[in-house]
Order: sequence, then C-alpha cells, then structure tokens
Amino acid sequence: MWARVKGRTENALLSLPFKAAYMFRPGLIVPLHGIRSSTRWYNAAYFVIKPFVPILERVAPTAITTTERLGRAMLAVARNGYPTHILEMADINRLDASRAH
Repeated sequence: MWARVKGRTENALLSLPFKAAYMFRPGLIVPLHGIRSSTRWYNAAYFVIKPFVPILERVAPTAITTTERLGRAMLAVARNGYPTHILEMADINRLDASRAH
C-alpha cells in the first residue's frame, strides 16, 4: 500500500510546474553522528544491525546508505540537477562517491 501512495505522490509532484523535481528512493538509512529517530523501534533496529553495517555495505551496497551520503546527494542534486528525476539507492551512493574523487 505505501508503495502505491508513494508512487502517486511522486507522479503528482512530477506533474506540477516546477523547474525540476527529484524523488529520492533510499533503502536502509544508517544514522550517523548521534542522530536518533523519534520512532523507538527504529532505534532498536539500528542498535541490532549496527555491527552488521560494514558487511551489508559490502554485500548489498545498493541497499544501504548513511544520513551523510543521503544529505550530500540531495545537496548535489539541488545544485547540479540529475539526469533522471527518480533517484534510487545506487544513484544516491554514486553521487556521493563521485564527490569523493
């Protein structure tokens, strides 16, 4: 159900007369620098998966990002645009990786 609602929302935003609109579709977002969710069970889940994050990043790099990477990708898109209007996790992480070099 949430995917349908998100899809309808994305389509509605893309149909508005903005100069540009970009939709970000992150998967797992690992909070950094003391960021905490206001949702208790998210914090519990983050606590449990924290030791596995380095493994997840190697095994499934297009399924995980960090609050830092997501924020930098959003800033890069706001400054420079992006070839597609819907950014998946691979796009988000690619934008951050291209910044590092």
